[in-house]
Amino acid sequence: MELGQLRALREVQARGSIAAAAQALRVTPSSVSQQLSALARRAGTALTYRHGRRTALTPAGLALARAAAEVEVAMARAETAVQRFTDDAGAPVSVAAFHSAGLALFRRLEQAVAEGGGPRLAFSDEDVAQQGFAALTADYDVVVAHRLAGSPAWPETVRATALAFEPLDVAVGAGHRLARRKSLVPADLRGEQWISVHRGFPLEGAIELIGTLAGEDAAIAHRINEFFVAASVVERGACVSLMPRYTVSRSCFPQLVLVPLRAPALGRHIDILARPEAMERAGVQHVIRALHGAMAALVNRPGGGRPPATIR
Repeated sequence: MELGQLRALREVQARGSIAAAAQALRVTPSSVSQQLSALARRAGTALTYRHGRRTALTPAGLALARAAAEVEVAMARAETAVQRFTDDAGAPVSVAAFHSAGLALFRRLEQAVAEGGGPRLAFSDEDVAQQGFAALTADYDVVVAHRLAGSPAWPETVRATALAFEPLDVAVGAGHRLARRKSLVPADLRGEQWISVHRGFPLEGAIELIGTLAGEDAAIAHRINEFFVAASVVERGACVSLMPRYTVSRSCFPQLVLVPLRAPALGRHIDILARPEAMERAGVQHVIRALHGAMAALVNRPGGGRPPATIR
């Protein structure tokens, strides 16, 4: 079995199609198909099958993909043993994050890595649904992702490191009838107009849950994915929304009030995702340590562990 064949199999697993795998590997779809055919002949069994419009892996293919990841890890470790404190220390590390995390963490991360003599950084922001984060590890060394509490774990194709658990509070304007409340239950929110997210994004389910517990369908007035846009509408209007406690800047919206929910206790996991072989790089490890420090500073700042009367 050749390394190129194993990489083709892993890319098909991660991306769901031969065409997408070919694009990632910078080869033609025909080349990927040939690699997979040769690998299947060597394995003596089918490794892929068509599932609707996607190309999926058979049980044998999944087992071989897991073994391929271990091969990549072994190769990365061998290379790191020789290059750990030379080439890798200066190689750039690409970091992607969802919008609010990028705004909250990128500046802190850049400063911490520079002060610590770490690698050069290349930042990107990515607005994807929860199930899309794992695939981003094919394009970035480090991905800062989020998933709601109780949602499925990340796929085994990536390594996940917990960064923080961020509560989701109810956001209202300072003049709203609920602005002076210390906490809320779903019944308090009956009749409110909500700002939700686009369909398919995990926050939608949390708002629907609040409506169900309140005994009504949540009335959705707007669908806005970017929290900072939603915060600007909530601050001066009559709508309510769910807002993350740590990653929305407290200096931008002086009239925005965060009120915690007593029940259900909603929140999201903020995790670091990377491919197993990327985790072996010294530069990536340096960045992950710096991310933990940046997030700890965000959570532990004055008032960071609880919502203040207003976001200041």
